[in-house]
Amino acid sequence: MKLAVPKEIRHGEQRVALVPSELARISGAEILVEHGAGELALYPDSEYEAAGATIVGSAPPLYKQAELIVKVNPPTLEEVDLLPEGATLLSFLAPSGNLDLVRRLAERKATAFSFELVPRISRAQVMDALSSQATVAGYKAVLVAANRLTKFFPLFMTAAGTVPPARVLVMGAGVAGLQAIATARRLGAVVSAYDVRPAAAEEVKSLGATCLELSLEAREGAGGYAAEQSEDFLARQQELIGNHVAGSDVVITTAAVPGRRAPVLITAAMVAAMRPGSVIVDLAAGSGGNCELTRDGEEVVSNGVQIVAAAELAATMPTHASSLFSRNVSSFAALLVKAGELAPDYSDEILDRSAVVIGGTVHYEPARVALEEGAY
Repeated sequence: MKLAVPKEIRHGEQRVALVPSELARISGAEILVEHGAGELALYPDSEYEAAGATIVGSAPPLYKQAELIVKVNPPTLEEVDLLPEGATLLSFLAPSGNLDLVRRLAERKATAFSFELVPRISRAQVMDALSSQATVAGYKAVLVAANRLTKFFPLFMTAAGTVPPARVLVMGAGVAGLQAIATARRLGAVVSAYDVRPAAAEEVKSLGATCLELSLEAREGAGGYAAEQSEDFLARQQELIGNHVAGSDVVITTAAVPGRRAPVLITAAMVAAMRPGSVIVDLAAGSGGNCELTRDGEEVVSNGVQIVAAAELAATMPTHASSLFSRNVSSFAALLVKAGELAPDYSDEILDRSAVVIGGTVHYEPARVALEEGAY
């Protein structure tokens, strides 16, 4: 069985789906790597060759030979057209928002698995690429904020006077949020956090941050995620949290609902109440943003407040982000490859729930229903 690792072509992407140290964990597979695929993540072709991979000069001949293709980002339609008919793909796919991609994969009679759909069960933790990349993003978000803030993060007591610590508010205490809390605390900031899930409070407090309690009853989501909340809930939430936002030097937002638009937690009016020089880093920019003024791919300044759309921060730390992602890939691939051959067992909950397309049939129900209704 030939497994192919193409070079990522999305603008700004520096990660690679599989790093040399993980090749040996995919037993019995012949690994093909596109020339330069790991270069931006500091994994040169020579390291892949030393690990037993074959370097292929460009994407077309790489895809032509492949039975299993592993990527970080969803393929473009042009990349899908390079897939051999019946090939298998493993990557992030965001299937609910990429219906044209799902349709094209089905037309190619492909089988495709999406990391966004990996169930949050104990056995699948090592395959949870959403969490591994959120760890990187949460850490980097704090560094981005610290670099833009015109103040110190820690308390300083000097002969020239006392410098108070920065006040950081983290909204959303999932994997990215908890990493942001821990990083901001290490830098010496006074950190508070808010999450709609009551269970998150203990984790926030364990990291030395203050958990904001707004006396709101939230809907619980499946698999540890927050659920989409009602409009009345969101309106009341904005009203209660406004003062906390206004008093913060840095706000990092991480709240997302899988397959839905990110909830708006910070309104334009709340931004106007913040002090000039404050910084908002919005990790949910790719799904609409938690701040009303967020513009994906842009940095906005409003009333002196910097609003950084930070949808792809993991790509800016490609060495470790690729290493973590690669372990997710090799662990998932172990379910697909048996004795050197592709042999997926769809009675396995992980494969069944992660599959978007199986042999040309759309398996992921939300995408299948949307395509049948012509919602593309």
